[in-house]
Amino acid sequence: MNWLVFLKYLALMAVVTYLIRVLPYVFMRKEVKNRFFRSFLAYVPYTVLAAMTFPAILSATGNIYSALAGLLAGIIVAFFEKGLLTVALSSCVAVLAAELLIKFVFH
Repeated sequence: MNWLVFLKYLALMAVVTYLIRVLPYVFMRKEVKNRFFRSFLAYVPYTVLAAMTFPAILSATGNIYSALAGLLAGIIVAFFEKGLLTVALSSCVAVLAAELLIKFVFH
C-alpha cells in the first residue's frame, strides 16, 4: 500500500473517531431526563463489553469444552460476588483442568 492511500485511510479513521466522540455532546446539550433513555445509556457500556468479550472467551482456547468450562467457572464465581482477580483465576484453573482432562483422559 502506498503512503497516500495509507494517509487517506488514517485521516478517515481520525474523522470517524472524532465524530463518534463529539456528536453526543453536540446533540445532547441538556441533561437527559427520559427515564428509559437514561437506563439505556447506563447499560450500553456493559452490553458492548459483553458483545466484545463473549466471542473471545469461546475462541480463546483450542477446545470449545475447555472454553465453556472456564466461562461456567467464571459465571459461578462472579455470581457469589467475588473479585475480578478471583473470577479470572478460577476461570484459568477451570480451563487448565479441562484441558488436562481432555488431553489425558479422552485421548
